[in-house]
Amino acid sequence: MGQVLGFPSVDPDDVRIGARLRRWRTQRHVELDALAEAIHLTPEDVRLIEAGRRHLTTAQLGAATHALHLPLWALVSDTPAY
Repeated sequence: MGQVLGFPSVDPDDVRIGARLRRWRTQRHVELDALAEAIHLTPEDVRLIEAGRRHLTTAQLGAATHALHLPLWALVSDTPAY
């Protein structure tokens, strides 16, 4: 499937990471605004990340796992890495 002219394609990894971020955030009862503040983004940016429409940088990924009290693997994989 091609990309529509003028619209960026969606990275499947960003979609998976965004879904995991949303799942962990809701399971941990962390408000979207609080997570946005912790990773120095706007709430709209976090919504886009959770929807898989925006990429998390390595620093933001680390800040998100720290804010949610998670190991790094929790956002990048569904399989624990010990």
